[in-house]
Amino acid sequence: MRLSSICSTLFVCGLTGASLAQSKPAIDCNQSSSINRCLLSVMHTPPANARPMVRWWWFGVAADKAEILKELQQMKADDIGGVELAFVYPQIVNDPSKGIHNDPFLSPEMLENVRYAQEQARLLGIRVDVTLGSGWPYGGPATTLDEAAHRLRVMEIPLPKGVAELPKVKLAAGESIVSVSVVNGAPHEWDAASAVLIRPVTAPLPASGKDRVALFFIDSHTRQVVKRASVGAEGWVLDPFQRKAVETHLDAVGGPLVRAFGKTPPYAIFSDSLEAYGADWTPNLPQEFMTRRGYDLLPHLPELVAGGTPQADAIRHDWGKTLTELVEQNYLIPINTWAKEHHTQFRSQTYGEPAVTLSSQRLVALAEGEGPYWRQFNTLRWAASGNHLYGQNITSAETFTWLHSPVFRATPLDMKAEADLHFIVGTNQIIGHGWPYSAPQAGEPGWSLYAAAVFNDHNPWHPVMPDVAGYIQRVSALMRMGRPANQVALLLPVDDAWAGFTPGHVSVTATLAKTLSPEVITAILDAGYNFDFIDAEAIQRVGIHYPILVVPATHRMSLATLQSLESYVAKGGKVISVGDEPSLSTDGKALPEITQLSQKLFEVQKQTHVSEASELGDALHHAAAPDLTLSTKQPEIGFIRRHLEKADIYFVANTSNQTVSSEVSFGSKFSHAVVIDPTSNTTAEASKEKFTLKLAPYESRIFILSNDAGIKSPAPLPSVELVDLSHDWKVDFTSLTTSKSMQSLEDWTSSSDTEHYSGEAVYRRTFDLKTKRKKSVYLSIEGGHPVDSYTAKSHPGTQAWYEGPVREAAQVVVNGHLAGALWHPPYQLDISSYLKPGVNQIELHVFNTAINAWSAQPPHDYKPLIKEYGDRFQMQDMDKVRPVSSGILGTIRLVTVP
Repeated sequence: MRLSSICSTLFVCGLTGASLAQSKPAIDCNQSSSINRCLLSVMHTPPANARPMVRWWWFGVAADKAEILKELQQMKADDIGGVELAFVYPQIVNDPSKGIHNDPFLSPEMLENVRYAQEQARLLGIRVDVTLGSGWPYGGPATTLDEAAHRLRVMEIPLPKGVAELPKVKLAAGESIVSVSVVNGAPHEWDAASAVLIRPVTAPLPASGKDRVALFFIDSHTRQVVKRASVGAEGWVLDPFQRKAVETHLDAVGGPLVRAFGKTPPYAIFSDSLEAYGADWTPNLPQEFMTRRGYDLLPHLPELVAGGTPQADAIRHDWGKTLTELVEQNYLIPINTWAKEHHTQFRSQTYGEPAVTLSSQRLVALAEGEGPYWRQFNTLRWAASGNHLYGQNITSAETFTWLHSPVFRATPLDMKAEADLHFIVGTNQIIGHGWPYSAPQAGEPGWSLYAAAVFNDHNPWHPVMPDVAGYIQRVSALMRMGRPANQVALLLPVDDAWAGFTPGHVSVTATLAKTLSPEVITAILDAGYNFDFIDAEAIQRVGIHYPILVVPATHRMSLATLQSLESYVAKGGKVISVGDEPSLSTDGKALPEITQLSQKLFEVQKQTHVSEASELGDALHHAAAPDLTLSTKQPEIGFIRRHLEKADIYFVANTSNQTVSSEVSFGSKFSHAVVIDPTSNTTAEASKEKFTLKLAPYESRIFILSNDAGIKSPAPLPSVELVDLSHDWKVDFTSLTTSKSMQSLEDWTSSSDTEHYSGEAVYRRTFDLKTKRKKSVYLSIEGGHPVDSYTAKSHPGTQAWYEGPVREAAQVVVNGHLAGALWHPPYQLDISSYLKPGVNQIELHVFNTAINAWSAQPPHDYKPLIKEYGDRFQMQDMDKVRPVSSGILGTIRLVTVP
């Protein structure tokens, strides 16, 4: 039976009516008589809800209405579609004489500003979300020590031979003894298999002639406090396993924040990535473990801590699974329910610590990801996969978190380079990190978060922000059409991850990041396929609706999951295992039925098993034709496909700092291709069967595959020079009183009077065209070069490892008309419609970053701030604050097609 008989369209089976309704795009091009015309209309007039959003940091909280309104109006002008209100640490000490005041978190003054901000945002058509707390993770002054995050602490006390009773131990505030076991050996060198549970703890010890250790297992606390908290929001991180702790937070913090929105609740409430570090216990865990797993955990705590017995991994597995169930039941579900009751949605980064799984994302309305590392395990694909599996069409991402540090260094090209990595993984809602509120008294370049890009108008290149936002909006809109259509599902070994838990290390995502082979991921991508993660729970809940399932090295798998794989194969699905095959039940038992069914499914001669990831590509090609085939190996090219009834949409991106070129063909059943440059929004048509793909560094294309007729070859690239414009420019530095005449183009930093200049410079000159040409004429600025990312990279995050000939952006004005912007390779702009025969006037309004001016300022003195509020943040990479090359640093030509 063909796989198409399983589902008429990928991902339809297993979804509820509500899920399907939620996933439908605003525009249904399947009903259009011309699919191409409909999809192109989405590109030319994308819906407003596809605009990028920004995390809007309020510091302190020092905010006033005039600045709030000004910044919202600027966001509107920049085509920013929404804000996430985020309340973080103070930037300045209260100074009433200068109009600076930090309103305490949840004070009437702060909540009035929240009310005003959401009111004005709605009038401007801007979506408003709110972080349900200050800093992260959830917690604060309402969280008592009893409701704070707990951990299992182990105290080891040597017991000399002949000792008959336990010693007294001193406990910290809020601690209690869970149990005591006695083991043979010495501290840090004891034998878990010899453990004897002492119950009650006052009972006499059994006689022994050996050296022993008393192990006191203590219900303790992580004592983690909320990070980056605003004034008045300081306090413990809450216990994510304890419903009462969550309810306390919702009442004390969520209620006042949402009530400030009045009759128009926020679009969503937000929870950042789970970062309750070391939280691996909760007071009622022993009882919950007994109820859920059917045996007493306490006698096995020595094995939980130290391993060393055949059943230790099984105990850790059951402990990990119990923690997952508790965080789902007591954190995710209550917050999601609370959000519904308050007529909003729960947007959650459902990964991190403690132990949520891929399928935990089904319990939140809006699952969000983070991290643009597309060729390895990451939580961005984790979130996109969860949404694809459970029928949520929109995947948002916290984007640009660590973009080109230090602050004020990131550029529009950096933004595009990272946004494209998000798109090829499955993101279609960008939430930029971020937009710092900056009080007027802060001066230039204003306030910023300790580590992040700055997208407000304090950055000189800000005039091209609408161009960047427009690109993001167009791609996001088209990546919402139809349904996700990745060919491969990669089964996550969650049971193995649980079995690998140890006290203090209870994160499924962190474990998988270490154990899931990046070579498997690389092999799938290099073979021409894109993929989603899947887990055993999703298989049981919604089935497998992918042509191919890849099983990486896995030891534990339930019989029910293996039987589901058997049924999937019987209906036409293809299963390929890589490395170790499942041989144990989820509780670590070597059951004959597990072994027999595993061997039946994964037979080498049927190409359903390969020993190494290097063999996976051939096995995949044997299972199904790839979605994207390149004539030459190009690992830098990434893609993703969306499927409609009448078309397939491919987004293809060059993720590297080198030009790439290859013949490309698609696995689509449709016969014709429309090729779209999503930055310029220009189109051409070509045969689907053969197309030469040539992409400049960090350039991208969209292909619409359909059966619509009207085929013509794409226009050749402009290459014939008409005029050399590399000389004789008059340059006015807008904020300076003098002008320069540049016979040859110069780096601003080469002159002492402009070395630290941040802002705009206007390049002016005239040129002569004898006649107006019939062919298109392009302004082309050439001369960029790649930067070695391996030697240059010294911090987490991304950037475009490319120094362009325009540093960092330019608006082009021809004969008084704004022709467009240059901010990414290949730095070409069609200016044909603005030219005239004879003398033409051209202006290049060039913008750099704020870091040049910032580098001339004395280091900021944070000592008064630390003295008043403590050391709540540390500015990142301050040793890298120096002027960077600015201006136009290449050759400028007018070119046309041959």
